[in-house]
Amino acid sequence: MPTDVEEWKDEIYGTDIRAHMERFAEEGWEAIPEDEHDAWFERFKWYGLYHQRAGQESYFMMRIGPANGVLEPGQLRTIGEIAKEYSTGPAENPEFGNGWADVTTRQAVQLHWIEIEDVPAIWDELEENGLSTLQACGDSWRNIVGCPVAGKDKNEHVDALDTIHELHDTFKGNEDHVNLPRKWKVSVTGCHEGCGQGDINDLALEPAEKEIDGETVEGFNVRVGGGLARNEPRFAKNVDVFVTPEQAADVAGGLSALFRDHGDRENRYNARIKFLVDEWGPEKVRETLQEEYVDFEMYAAGEDKRDQYSYNAGVDHGHADHVGVHEQKDGNYYVGLNVLVGRIGADEVIELADLADEYGSGEARLTQRQNIILTDVPEENLDALLAEPLLEEYSPDPHPFQRGSIACTGTEFCSLSIVETKNRQVRFSRWLKENVDLPDDVQDFHIHLSGCTASCAQPQIADISLRGMKTRKDGEPVEALDIGLGGGLGENPNFADWVTERVPADEVPGAIQNLVQNYDELRDDGETFREFVVDRDEEELAELVEPEETDYEDPYMHNTKKTWYPYAENDDMDASPAPNAADESPTPADD
Repeated sequence: MPTDVEEWKDEIYGTDIRAHMERFAEEGWEAIPEDEHDAWFERFKWYGLYHQRAGQESYFMMRIGPANGVLEPGQLRTIGEIAKEYSTGPAENPEFGNGWADVTTRQAVQLHWIEIEDVPAIWDELEENGLSTLQACGDSWRNIVGCPVAGKDKNEHVDALDTIHELHDTFKGNEDHVNLPRKWKVSVTGCHEGCGQGDINDLALEPAEKEIDGETVEGFNVRVGGGLARNEPRFAKNVDVFVTPEQAADVAGGLSALFRDHGDRENRYNARIKFLVDEWGPEKVRETLQEEYVDFEMYAAGEDKRDQYSYNAGVDHGHADHVGVHEQKDGNYYVGLNVLVGRIGADEVIELADLADEYGSGEARLTQRQNIILTDVPEENLDALLAEPLLEEYSPDPHPFQRGSIACTGTEFCSLSIVETKNRQVRFSRWLKENVDLPDDVQDFHIHLSGCTASCAQPQIADISLRGMKTRKDGEPVEALDIGLGGGLGENPNFADWVTERVPADEVPGAIQNLVQNYDELRDDGETFREFVVDRDEEELAELVEPEETDYEDPYMHNTKKTWYPYAENDDMDASPAPNAADESPTPADD
């Protein structure tokens, strides 16, 4: 039997949802039938709108998904202005204030505290400036990711940007691919560094070359079935297919259609292509793709370039990320700025857009490490740009603990999350910066904090992986974290081993401090952290972690998700200002 979600989608899905959303916006929050909330909120996702967590009824998260994270001149400013006008909520975050944007691990932007009444106006402003929320969420093609400096990078094997735009234009809103069994995440990587993170995507096109008719042709090898969600991580598998850039859309569309037709629609947990690849094997996937979905003879896989991958690869050379000042292939420079846990104030987004206009081409790009890049900066403008006060906070040369920090949305807005994340990871990084000394040769160290097993912060591919849990301490329920070690991508990708579970959150910085100290004392000369972890079993690693209390203080330890907002002064759900009334005024909170 199909799931409830499949039945809801059969009734209304795809572009047909928009008229209903516009009607709800005109009539107000209360026009959405209460007994149909689950159905409508599931459908809203197709247009990039997620309902926020319990206690925040009538408020939504909106996701904007520019292909490959490329924001053309003027678009960064548009996002900042929308965030300033529409993304200011009924309460302040103690770390970030009110009114900001979140850069995601899929090169998109998320805005919070959005009200349904404002959605059409936001859409109009986005679309006037070439942006969209179309399929930013939902069971369809999500935002296509890749090297954030595609088309500009000196280390490119093949320029992937044209392929990414073709896929984006072909499959966004395409009626044949509107309703898939689950989300469809695609990565297209053209550089030698591997920063498209293809291994963890449903479909990965990765740089390769092949001899065809006596000529060396540059293109992509195809991998299928990667993903991190829940407790079932998979690396994408080679299906023995090479595509030229001209063939990429046909083969990608064939695989999307294969998933549409054969994916599991009776169990949403199993409705990802990684499980179909498990069941069929790569050989059957290729055979079915060739026989039923592609009308030309596909090439066997070519020579891949994965052996050159250094992005998040646990090595001491190459691109660990795109932070810093880097020369483009045209002689200009791009400047990668560290946006700690991806969150940046609306006013600062606008100020950053001013800097992009003043010192570069006005273009900005988003990375999978939640950072922002300003491109096309002439060499003569570099010193002035780097001297701008804003770059003291959003630094091109951050400390490794801040450079390597990633965090998901957490209990602030997400109903799935078990723990608070973004404010906590900011506090972790600052404490570690002041109290823990990394070895001198370690300049890149990734710590990812995910609020649950959904893995939005990609914890399984970090040096230190943190995953939200609960435990009891001194007889009281407290927020806790599982600790994993040694994850990463590269030529030999590896998922983190979860070595210690349910560590009270205030003991995690001490655990990291002890682990780093033990690594420094016990490592062989020049041994990377990932090599150090791989050489040891889980039992020994658990002994090296040693959780303990320090002078680090965690104000969110006792948040049990019974508040409408983790940082609210009133520690109960009844204090919520939501839902809003039809006249857009907040419903008065109970005393």
